[in-house]
Amino acid sequence: MLKKISLLLVGFCSVQLVLAQPTPRTDKANFINSKPGYYQNTIMRGIQEQAEATTPPKTQRYMKMDISGINVPQSPSEFTGYWKNEPVSQGNTGTCWSFSTTSYFETEVYRITKQQIKLSELFNVYWEYVDKAKGFVSSRGTSLFEEGSEANGVVRVMRNYGCMPMDVYDGLQIGAKFHDHSKMIEEMHTYLNSVKASANWNEETVIKTIQAILDHYIGTPPTQFSYKGKNYTPKSFQAECCKLNPDDYVDVISLMEQPYWTRMEYKVPDNWWHDANYYNVPLDTFMLLLISAIKSGYTLTIGGDVSEPGFNINNVCMIPSWDIPSNAINQEARQFRFYNKTTTDDHGMHLIGYEEKNGSNWYLVKDSGAGSRNVGKESASFGFYYFHEDYIRLKIMDFLVHKDVLKAYLPKFK
Repeated sequence: MLKKISLLLVGFCSVQLVLAQPTPRTDKANFINSKPGYYQNTIMRGIQEQAEATTPPKTQRYMKMDISGINVPQSPSEFTGYWKNEPVSQGNTGTCWSFSTTSYFETEVYRITKQQIKLSELFNVYWEYVDKAKGFVSSRGTSLFEEGSEANGVVRVMRNYGCMPMDVYDGLQIGAKFHDHSKMIEEMHTYLNSVKASANWNEETVIKTIQAILDHYIGTPPTQFSYKGKNYTPKSFQAECCKLNPDDYVDVISLMEQPYWTRMEYKVPDNWWHDANYYNVPLDTFMLLLISAIKSGYTLTIGGDVSEPGFNINNVCMIPSWDIPSNAINQEARQFRFYNKTTTDDHGMHLIGYEEKNGSNWYLVKDSGAGSRNVGKESASFGFYYFHEDYIRLKIMDFLVHKDVLKAYLPKFK
């Protein structure tokens, strides 16, 4: 443990960020036709149990970055990375926040205990909906009740309810190949709209009804279970087996709208409970913390915008020079895109590795969404993305990490 701490401190002192490539690129663009991908051909077909596939969307043309001729990563094997479970699909749900952060905590369990445990993503989803229903009642219907959340939503669920293995609770209906929450969320919306219309703000009744809907669609998480011959509750499993302390994890952000070195609210819809504990740091510090963490044995959950023309070109994610040159990506450029809503809080992923290529840092990112699977199961890239550092610098808004990564900086926070 002392060796790891020493390595971490050395990493913070010695890691240097590459702010720009030695030779600036002049990128090109082209237009591509959209085609039905993994979501339509695999997830939705699997949900329909081999029934006729859904009608493909109309063909659209998208302007995309042309990466031909650019030396980009080709395989996860190129990266220095850490133990992780294999990528898992979130199916037809908006629960990337749980899949990415559950993956993160699986890697944390291995880092701390060397146990390879597959945790339940749907345990977090179940209790997050319960908490959202409580928020909906207490706010008299103004609190958001949707599928999305943030990485620290998993931390909050863990603190309040614990966690459990996937083998104990997977949240899948019998025979289902993929999660599909479309009918479940529709039914919960219909019920909560009726509650709001009638002003029937009885929290006990609302929670019981929401749990009845959840129980029907994704099952009921057990209150006690056995794992490797020992009996646990979700809370005791979290503390005794996984050795996870929710208070050990922090969210880091970099925005100009609040003073640096203070904790602030991340004002996006998925932060529905208005968490104001995001550690706000300057952009250079944000990037230094990220590279120092991953080089010192810590992985991270990242969240940000995935709707760019340089995102997911054969699972490669870059910022084209015709959008903004690398040396112009600074705090103001990042803030401007968040301010005018061209940077949005779209997706959560698990950053698990790094490599240096052509003088730039690249990051290996594990993903639960359908887009990373369009390359096909036979591809080594299936379920992974390769992020250039510029993409993170401009479009990734926050990350969740162990607090030891911020240890040297914590005294600066007011």
